[in-house]
Amino acid sequence: MSIRLKGGLALDPAAGTQTRADVFIEHGKIVAVGRAPSGFKARREIDVSGCVVAPGLVDLGSRLREPGYEHKASIASEAHAAAGAGFTTLCATPDTQPILDTPAVAEQIHHLASLARGARIRCLGALTVGLAGEVLTEMHALKAAGCVAVTNLERTIKDTAVLKHALAYAASSGLAVFLHPEEYWLARQGSMHEGATSTRLGVPGIPRAAEIIGLHRDLTLVAETGVRAHLCRLSTAEAIKSVVDAKRAGLAVTADVDLMHLLHTDADAGQFDANFHLRPPLRERSDRTALRQGVKRGSVDAITANHEPHDADAKAAPFALTEPGVSTLDTFLPKLLSLVAAGAFDLQTAWRAASLAPHRLLGSQGGTLSVGAPADLCVFDPEQEWTAGPEALLSKGLNSPYLGECLKGRNILTLVDGQVVFTAKDRKA
Repeated sequence: MSIRLKGGLALDPAAGTQTRADVFIEHGKIVAVGRAPSGFKARREIDVSGCVVAPGLVDLGSRLREPGYEHKASIASEAHAAAGAGFTTLCATPDTQPILDTPAVAEQIHHLASLARGARIRCLGALTVGLAGEVLTEMHALKAAGCVAVTNLERTIKDTAVLKHALAYAASSGLAVFLHPEEYWLARQGSMHEGATSTRLGVPGIPRAAEIIGLHRDLTLVAETGVRAHLCRLSTAEAIKSVVDAKRAGLAVTADVDLMHLLHTDADAGQFDANFHLRPPLRERSDRTALRQGVKRGSVDAITANHEPHDADAKAAPFALTEPGVSTLDTFLPKLLSLVAAGAFDLQTAWRAASLAPHRLLGSQGGTLSVGAPADLCVFDPEQEWTAGPEALLSKGLNSPYLGECLKGRNILTLVDGQVVFTAKDRKA
């Protein structure tokens, strides 16, 4: 279908431009920005005046819960919620039931995703069988089944020899490894950052050292094996410095932070709000400042949603006994814009980290409005205000600290491969 998006502000993080210009789409690609190409005839014109037209957002690690945990969410529900929030690609984590450690599970997820109307789904395969940290998966087979990377998530591989062999096998398979740095023994009993807040609440803490020691182990093995490594959900100032040093040393590493860690600190969990029970935990103000600076300077490559939808029971317990994670897709855009408004970084930087960089990490085209790029786009109204009530959220996960909050900025249109997969009319409220 040929589409003309008329009258919007075209935001291209690859070119570093923001211009009032029409965007022209044909055969799933962007064919022009500004003037229509010769002979172009739009079958559909959409007036997006007052809105921003931008490459779609990408999340590098979303729990879609299916198969196995459909009482929390489903591929269909979260793909739709993602499209409603301006995401065009989600990476599905392997902690399903069964675990995504065989080609059969990857094929099942891809099939379910093909039936869903919403964001594109890409699979992260398990690094070890059952995510148990003992036996390596058949990574060549997982790659052939469409997995874009492998990971053991937050389930630390305690045996360093197993981790080394896993990284070497991934390197030989041509797969990137998504690593969540954490030293198991320091972190295993903790539920929040070890500091003044955890002491006051009497909640077991996770010290910064858990991330720092785990990160240095990971970086040492990355250097040893030559694998492409992506360091996920960094939470400490020291970790950012170590990543900068690793890049300067020539290691093939990238890193991300999740949006919650850019917004909040451990003090926000001071009233035992289980929606602030995260892994890694929220840290102190100095860490949050360092993470924001890391994004602004490019030391941190990507910002993730780290979407974890839960049913109500998962959060209905004392803080330390609740399941970690927060549902973030629906509120990601306005909260990202709030950081821009607060001066943490500018809109171009935000979109490089939330769209362009994740595409590059995955080896995919996108994140740009250049001619020939895939028409994976979101159109959002930066001024629209709305209340994040349960009826306004599209994700099945209502475990959000922002319920009832008035937010500014809302997605109104999403295209994947040039096809409209979401419009404002698809909303419940």
